[in-house]
Amino acid sequence: MDAESILAGLNADQRAAVLHDHETGYQLLILAGAGSGKTSVLTKRIQYRILCGVEPEKILALTFTAKAAAEMRERVQALFPNAGVRLCTFHSLALYMLKCKIPCGGGDVAGSSQGMFAYEMLGFKKMPVPMESANKDFLQKLAKLNLKKAKLSRENLFADGYSASMNAKLKPLREEVLNSGQVVFEDLIYMAIRLLENFEEARNYFQDQWHEILVDEYQDINPTQYRLVKNVLGDRKQLFVVGDDDQAIYGFRGADIGNINRFCDDFKQSTLIRLEWNYRSVPSILHLANKIFTNKPVHLRKVLRAGNPKGSGGNPIYRENRRPEVWVSDNPVEEMQKVVCSMKELRMAYDLEWKNFAILVRYNRQRLYYETALRDYGIPVFGDSVGVAESESGESAEAVVENGVHVETVHASKGLQYAVVYYAGMAENLTPGECTGTRAQRKRQMDEERRLYYVGVTRAESFLVLLYCKQRYWKGRLRKLRRSRFLPKDKPYSDFYMPLIIFRIYVVFIVLGYMCFQMLRVPFGLLRHGKVKFNAWVDDRIQFFAGFCMKMLRVDLTIENQAALGKVDWTRPVFVVGNHSSFSDIPIVFLSIQKTIGFVAKKSLGVVPFLNFWMHRIGCILVDRKKGGAAACVREAIASRGTAPRVFIFPEGTRSKDGSIGPFKSGAFRFAHENNGIILPLVITGSAAVWESRKTADPCKVNVKILEPVDVAALLKENPNLDPKHDLAHMVRESMVAAKEGTK
Repeated sequence: MDAESILAGLNADQRAAVLHDHETGYQLLILAGAGSGKTSVLTKRIQYRILCGVEPEKILALTFTAKAAAEMRERVQALFPNAGVRLCTFHSLALYMLKCKIPCGGGDVAGSSQGMFAYEMLGFKKMPVPMESANKDFLQKLAKLNLKKAKLSRENLFADGYSASMNAKLKPLREEVLNSGQVVFEDLIYMAIRLLENFEEARNYFQDQWHEILVDEYQDINPTQYRLVKNVLGDRKQLFVVGDDDQAIYGFRGADIGNINRFCDDFKQSTLIRLEWNYRSVPSILHLANKIFTNKPVHLRKVLRAGNPKGSGGNPIYRENRRPEVWVSDNPVEEMQKVVCSMKELRMAYDLEWKNFAILVRYNRQRLYYETALRDYGIPVFGDSVGVAESESGESAEAVVENGVHVETVHASKGLQYAVVYYAGMAENLTPGECTGTRAQRKRQMDEERRLYYVGVTRAESFLVLLYCKQRYWKGRLRKLRRSRFLPKDKPYSDFYMPLIIFRIYVVFIVLGYMCFQMLRVPFGLLRHGKVKFNAWVDDRIQFFAGFCMKMLRVDLTIENQAALGKVDWTRPVFVVGNHSSFSDIPIVFLSIQKTIGFVAKKSLGVVPFLNFWMHRIGCILVDRKKGGAAACVREAIASRGTAPRVFIFPEGTRSKDGSIGPFKSGAFRFAHENNGIILPLVITGSAAVWESRKTADPCKVNVKILEPVDVAALLKENPNLDPKHDLAHMVRESMVAAKEGTK
């Protein structure tokens, strides 16, 4: 067993997370987008640390369900059988801690030299035994103590922060629990915190027991669970947490999304890694998902990128990359007819099973309607009981339908995925659900509704349909429903007719006007985000501007093999090379690689004020091709950018007039050779028709094919005499020519 066998199959970001060094990088926060393989990263991290010599018993991994813990344990033990890693839920951890015997030195307590049980230190007379919350009985007890109107639940009986008078009134109830040992699950967390904060021997014992702490689903932890983690961690660096703030949908259960937002403030020197490669959904679905959180702080945004969906190698429905559709119906009967017809057509056309289909809803009462409607059409529903078999002993047994359509609430669907998803109820007060309370409370609820919508969208693998029904029975009466604010409103491009000359004038006016507007926003962006986050704001604006240009230019952009980007290690020097046919190639490249990088351009472009500012902000290298010395200028710029420069270069030097790929200059390949970098080739087809050779104002199609990255350092190991001009440039050009021919 070696490290490479553990790291096999990971993309560059996943690899960086598994290999993270706490000594130099301190605590690590991984923002893991939907379908990005976070469980794999977490388990491989545990395996890697064991391989590095960390004792399995010194590793603590926390998650939210016993099922998830068991799944991770199975994966870890596949490589390290019987490894004693503590993989558990927060509540089982707290219960374990209370049952531990803590070594104590001296003292008046009998047997203290051998230690005492943690629960005894906290005043328990009996070992704690969790029970289901008995809130009804608790309310009766509050009433007897004249605390009936107090906003207090049984789960918060042992919370701190109460006034002295309230603590005095609650003392009899707390004593009753300590005497009986009958606790609820939240008591365990509060008691474990009290144990760590008030008893030095216990704190030292548990901090010595676990040297590395990992937390799954970090976005779902509540304030007390967060406090427990911090107390076990102490002032150490070994904290590895994985979460997705975009999937924080359990605020009603007390989960605090602020824990993710505050991580970098609480751990000043911590590292942030984003896992943005989605291995579940096709690009068009991810494009919709990426538009959901445009109101988020830019430094916390993620851009989901399409890896290879699990079904992409087989069923052609994945290769079609269907755009999500919005279906509008006047009534539920019409809506259901459309859904059933669609299911039957897709099932026959693509040989799908019923279990590949799902209907998602916001509320459970909606689920019951769709289940009944499917049964009426003779379509099996997952989980239904069917058939009664008579056994030899005379008892009867029922079979459960497993190959049936799934009808689920979005909450229940988290962590699951389906080839085809019909997302029902896209109307106000259904999706998003009804928000009540103060203005601040309504905003928090609406933010969570938006995240819930994101979870629903990202359950779909190959095809997503958003269903809006104008009227239906809801809460006892027939209601007219307004279209959901979440439904897509814009078209990929404006399509009203214009003569070509008017179209050109219109585009120039709009694009330049937008650039001027963005220049006016720069001071506000700097003030709002500060110097550190300003670069993230600039990247966001550049990406938006690239998309804006494509929309104004009426470009239908298709990107092939975007999954190849996941193999690029952006912590190393990266040189992106592509063929050149149009000025529009630059924004096309930005959208294709979904990163903003500097490019080599004519120095004369620097005289355009607005353009000059943005080019310098993203790290462009301006060269005077007439005077020469361009190579020296590029080398100097690369050297000044540290260990991981990123540059986009057109190796042809000038724009192609006929669309063919011309001879390559060797500059980009020499730079990659000198810096042991990575070359990322991409081939653009159809961009000349965007502007230079445009014939009409009709929409035009542009295709970008991303080729496999070339690791120059790896090639040099195999062939130290590799020549960048004759070998490297020739190899890359041949692959690009072949790819371009294949696109035609």
